[in-house]
This record gives sequence, structure tokens and C-alpha cells, in this order.
Amino acid sequence: MMDEIKQSSEAKMKKSLESLKTDLAKIRTGRAHVGILDHVMVDYYGTPTAIAQVANVTLIDARTIAVSPWEKKMGHAIEKAIRDSDLGLNPSSQGDVVRVPMPALTEQRRKDLNKIVKGEGENAKVAVRNIRRDANSQCKELLKKKLIAEDEERRSQEEIQKLTDRFIADIDKALVAKEAELMAV
Repeated sequence: MMDEIKQSSEAKMKKSLESLKTDLAKIRTGRAHVGILDHVMVDYYGTPTAIAQVANVTLIDARTIAVSPWEKKMGHAIEKAIRDSDLGLNPSSQGDVVRVPMPALTEQRRKDLNKIVKGEGENAKVAVRNIRRDANSQCKELLKKKLIAEDEERRSQEEIQKLTDRFIADIDKALVAKEAELMAV
């Protein structure tokens, strides 16, 4: 039973870390990357659809993304979806291709994005701590029902704490890397 609780907790903590990494990838830096358009939805015959499912998304250079729709008439819809997203990008059509230039970040914008990164990191840490709390309460519940001994419960709580510390350190590493990426000019 204790192994199941630990494995379940570790799996949930991994999901929290992966979710953080996904959220951090959406926060744009001065450089272009195709993942920035992953959450932008385009109206495809009345259905909200990810851009990657209606077009080919590639990099032209370090600051420009090219979106090549598979259907010519989707170009304007893709351009509108990117413009209406919260990314602050201004796409332009050039024939069949929608070019998305990445504007340079100002110092103030970098600081604002850093605050957002720290907020995302804090949310991930809270999620990991909540998982720890739930696992510890499950251990205490098993102890109350006399299904495990006190020593085993204490040992399990220590192992869960070590697991929590490891994931919080991983979250901190991800945050430091993203902050360094944001501050690089």
C-alpha cells in the first residue's frame, strides 16, 4: 500500500513538473520557436483547431516563424487567430505563407515576464506540496486503521518529503533556466 501511495505521488509530481515546463514554453522570449503557437486555436469550419493541425509551422530564422496553411483559404483565419491571441504578435501574409516576426523584448517586458515565470513556478510548487500533503494524510489514515506500523508511516513520510524536495529542486532549475533565457539579449 505504501509503495502505491509513493508511486502515485511521484507520478502526480511528474505531471506537475511537465505542466510547468509546458507553461514556461508558452512564455515567449526574444527568439522564435514553433511551440509558441501550440495553444493558438484557429476557426476551422466552425471548430476551434490547433494551428499545427491545419498548417505546417516552421522557423525561417531566429526571429521569424512561417505558417504554411494546407488549404489556401485558411491563411486569413490563421493570421486572425495569431493576432487575437494573447501573445502580442503581429503576423503578415506573404502569398500562401503567414510570417510571424518575433519583436524584441524591452527590459520592462522581460521583468514582467520574469514575474509571470516566478508565479508559474510558485503554482507548481504549491501543487507538489499539495500532493505531499495528500500522500501524508493517506499514510496517517492507514496508521489509524492499524494497517501499517508507526515506524513505517514515519519512514514513508520521510521518503515522500525527499521526493517533494527533489521535485521542488527540479522546478527551481526549470525556473532559473527560463529566467536566464528571458534575460539573455
